[in-house]
Amino acid sequence: MDDVSGRRSDEAAPQSDGRAGSAKRRGRQDRSGAGDPVRTLELLWRVPGSPVRGPKQRSSVDAVVAAAIEIADRDGIAALTMRAVATELGLTPMATYTYVPGKAELIDLMVDKVYGEMPRADLSGLPWRDRVATVAAENRAMLARHPWVAYLPTTRPPLGPGMAAKYDHELRAFEDLGLDDVTMDASLTYLLGFVTSVARIAIDTARAASDSAMSDHQWWERAAPLLAQVFDAQRFPVGARVGAAAGQAHDSAYSADHAYEFGLARVLDGLAQLIEKP
Repeated sequence: MDDVSGRRSDEAAPQSDGRAGSAKRRGRQDRSGAGDPVRTLELLWRVPGSPVRGPKQRSSVDAVVAAAIEIADRDGIAALTMRAVATELGLTPMATYTYVPGKAELIDLMVDKVYGEMPRADLSGLPWRDRVATVAAENRAMLARHPWVAYLPTTRPPLGPGMAAKYDHELRAFEDLGLDDVTMDASLTYLLGFVTSVARIAIDTARAASDSAMSDHQWWERAAPLLAQVFDAQRFPVGARVGAAAGQAHDSAYSADHAYEFGLARVLDGLAQLIEKP
């Protein structure tokens, strides 16, 4: 069914009252779980809603979500508006609301679709370290494809089929290792927190290069002459020594790849204290 939003008249369109509603919306950070939970769940699981009266529908919920993901991938989540989605689909802004009640619910649909489309390797038969490392790599690749997800708070995750499949798959990396269920959940949270943090380094590095039209190497070359005048290596001897060594090793202040490989090894070693204890 094309339209499953079951949209009620009181949520059919953005508030027309100018300043108070707009200010409140501007102050609210984009995050998952910000919309009406019942309406969001109906959309996530495609629960049939009330039929929409009027002309034959020209699009679908799936098309709206796909267009929104394309905008966020290309221009960032800040560029995502219902009007932008309508333009992408060749619809009027009001028509877009016949499929999804608003941006809050749309973000949950986007995240769930991205989660649902993640490749999931067969973890059966692998040593536990390989299973956990595979889950980490899958999430790192997803965040590289969809950078906006790395900055989207998901403390209220979209409880749709994509999220359910992702969560169930990733918990299998910790199954049958002697961990209780709460510790399995915490171990997964610990792993994904690390992956997201390092993914942001890679994303920020790429954005800095794009925004400045300079690579990290070019940026440091330009800054080096003045830095040599103002930076006193004798005053900050440890920072000067270590920073120079890291800069030479990475040709930059940071290396996302090195941070990932180094950090993942430490994460696995930390988990080993729980999993391999005598």
